[in-house]
Amino acid sequence: MSERAEWLARPAKEELARKLRVVAWIVSAVVLLLVGLMQRVRLPLPEGWDTSMLPPFHATVNALGAVVLVAALVFIKRGRVGLHRAAMMVAMVLSVLFLLSYVAYHITNDPTTYPEDAPMRGLYLALLLTHIVSAAVSFPFILFTFIAAWTNRFTAHRRLARWVFPLWLYVAVTGPVCYLMLRPYY
Repeated sequence: MSERAEWLARPAKEELARKLRVVAWIVSAVVLLLVGLMQRVRLPLPEGWDTSMLPPFHATVNALGAVVLVAALVFIKRGRVGLHRAAMMVAMVLSVLFLLSYVAYHITNDPTTYPEDAPMRGLYLALLLTHIVSAAVSFPFILFTFIAAWTNRFTAHRRLARWVFPLWLYVAVTGPVCYLMLRPYY
């Protein structure tokens, strides 16, 4: 039996999936609340703390996430389910690391804005807007896709992944692009 057939033969864990979907909705609501708060709340940093290394760190983590997502796709296309699963775990860890660091940075720093007279402002704002909307829309569905795989609901996982994967990859690629466009203005 192939590695893929072994995975597909595992029984679905419907009760666990139901419970985890509730958790995913709660986590999604908390994350959206935190992202909304980081636009309005500023917490002072302790004396001597420097967070200037965080924006390039965020871009790097996002770029690594994009690479890992593409690797995960290659693995599953080749039937390497174990490697696909490992890559997706890495992608999830990178996303959590990014999210925690990103919120911490933006709750302690004023936003950097793209100058109104800059020639690429329209392109930057279009990329940023689509990046933010895609990130907000995809977040709970990334969790649902992960939960479907975790609970052996592979038909649901494949159905979700077909549209969640490109959206997640778009977010992971446009994040670093937006950073590179904004970098001269930090």
